[in-house]
Amino acid sequence: MEKIGVLMTSPMSTYLEQELSSRFNLFKLWTQSCKSKFLQQNSSHIKAVVGDTKCGADSELIESLANLEIVASYSVGLDKINLDTCRDKGVRVTNTPDVLTDDVADLAVGLILAVLRRVCVGDEFIKCGKWKSCELALSSKFSGKSVGIVGLGRIGLAVAKRATAFGCPIGYHSRSQKSCANYKYYSNIIELATNCQILIVACSLTEETHHIINRKVIDALGRDGILINIGRGAHIDEPELVSALLEGRLAGAGLDVYENEPEVPEQLFGLDNVVLLPHVGSDTEETSKVMADLVIGNLVAHFSKKPLLTPVI
Repeated sequence: MEKIGVLMTSPMSTYLEQELSSRFNLFKLWTQSCKSKFLQQNSSHIKAVVGDTKCGADSELIESLANLEIVASYSVGLDKINLDTCRDKGVRVTNTPDVLTDDVADLAVGLILAVLRRVCVGDEFIKCGKWKSCELALSSKFSGKSVGIVGLGRIGLAVAKRATAFGCPIGYHSRSQKSCANYKYYSNIIELATNCQILIVACSLTEETHHIINRKVIDALGRDGILINIGRGAHIDEPELVSALLEGRLAGAGLDVYENEPEVPEQLFGLDNVVLLPHVGSDTEETSKVMADLVIGNLVAHFSKKPLLTPVI
């Protein structure tokens, strides 16, 4: 029996790639020198797309695959998948929720500590031999600082739980107040930024949340404030963030995501109050395997005509 064709849009996990290859007829889009020609020649054979935060399934790709039945995202985020086109064409969509929550929340705390306690600066201080001739400047504590969270979903709640363990008062902004959360709710993000010392972006990327962190929000957070982004790069108006950091209108930032990845504003490279990571929030060995298994499980369920494990559509 001929194997079902699955298109993988970009390099993700070696384990996932191996599992897909063993079960399906795997096509690797990123290896094709002429993607349009490749799709024309192979579109009829492809029934599934596996995408991620770098390359999902836009309207053009979905429309080009006449026999497409399902898009499985190797991530929790859906901003790289055109959901409207999938609905119109009856294409199922899955993602990998829950399994990466702890990793991303852990990383948020790691970024906070790295920025406030100047972990990277201290590491470089020793490796450059400066400790023998001078003292490292004082850092700032995390414990007890007020924390504001933009988006109190699974990841936001996990971040709040961790910050609470540090004795931090928690406030949050979301589309509506959460009945399950005993944290202070701010219907206005400016008010949240005004009333916290550390602002963490953990919401989904939508038209509504695009550039939700703008100059007004940054100025409300103020010159003593710290901004952490573990959501998506486009949540922040990047030029405004750069200006605020360069001008001293913001105390520091910890970023795992950027607006035009893998491009990162070079003005940030020389700032010792900024910690930069290459979008690795869920990139642990343990979680990558669980995410891959969930992608495989959804594909197998779909083509076996069984209920999807984590359906979006």
